[in-house]
Amino acid sequence: MERVPILKIGDILLVSIQVDMSDQTAIQLQEDLAERIVATGCHGVIIDITALDIVDSFVGRMLSTIASISKVLDAETVVVGMRPAVAITLVELGLSLNGIRTALNVERGMELVAASRADEWDVLDGDEDAETTATP
Repeated sequence: MERVPILKIGDILLVSIQVDMSDQTAIQLQEDLAERIVATGCHGVIIDITALDIVDSFVGRMLSTIASISKVLDAETVVVGMRPAVAITLVELGLSLNGIRTALNVERGMELVAASRADEWDVLDGDEDAETTATP
């Protein structure tokens, strides 16, 4: 059975899917990723699907499940590298990928995770945008 590598980059785990996702590979990825999130305390997961030519309903559900597991473990998921044909297929299949943010590439995905964490810390610290606190 093939395993999908999970790399740690700062506070982010990077998953680059380079293989066809069988049921067993997807289940193993979910387990491996959950364990790595807990072990590292990372708050972001980036899943790079650039190498996938085809995303079917199974892969779409797998991505949604991974995002849900990550969220429960306090990590945001961003899917990057989605090709136009893949996006069209997902829409045609009616898969909205709830809970998953998307970005064009890994760099932008990392920026999304960083911005999300910064916004979260601002809320926890009680900071608010000037627009919401300004009085006329």
